[in-house]
Amino acid sequence: MDKAAEQLTDLLATDLDDGFTELVRVHAKGVHAFLLRVSGSAAEADDLGQDTFLRAYTALQTYAPERRRALHARAWLMTIAANVWRNHVRSSTRRPVSAIRVDDAQDNWPDANPGPAERALNADDRGRLVAALSELPEYYRIPVVLRHVVGMSYAEVAQVQGCPVGTAKAQVSRAMGDLRRLLGTEEELREVTT
Repeated sequence: MDKAAEQLTDLLATDLDDGFTELVRVHAKGVHAFLLRVSGSAAEADDLGQDTFLRAYTALQTYAPERRRALHARAWLMTIAANVWRNHVRSSTRRPVSAIRVDDAQDNWPDANPGPAERALNADDRGRLVAALSELPEYYRIPVVLRHVVGMSYAEVAQVQGCPVGTAKAQVSRAMGDLRRLLGTEEELREVTT
């Protein structure tokens, strides 16, 4: 555990309310990015993110200080977020992602401030990638988003998925292969994800 993560868990162990405020400050963006990529909708990601942090706070209230101090906060929160997403999918009717949701999601990818012509090309590429992500089955979409959007290590992805590290690597690899097929070529995928 790095020093910042250790300070966060120490704060959670000694003062739950202040620790939770810091937990949200540090991890809200990552949780939102994950939920945005798996859901394809900013509004849905906001709602699911609130549910994630509500469940996290409720759980932390029942944890002993020692357990809060030993917590791997990012992986723990992403596990909750993934479970919130899975519960949401199970409880809603299964339907394909609409074009409105994809359009909503494509505007939220990080922007490196390119010129107008490059921005038009990047927006189109982001839109294609978001549409391709929405076509992946959930069991591939979640690990590839955790790895390549949230930036988690394979060990953290495995922890969130509740599987061995090798399985997490295979899921990400298969998802990337599917994305390559959906987008055309490996060269196009490299251009879209960079």
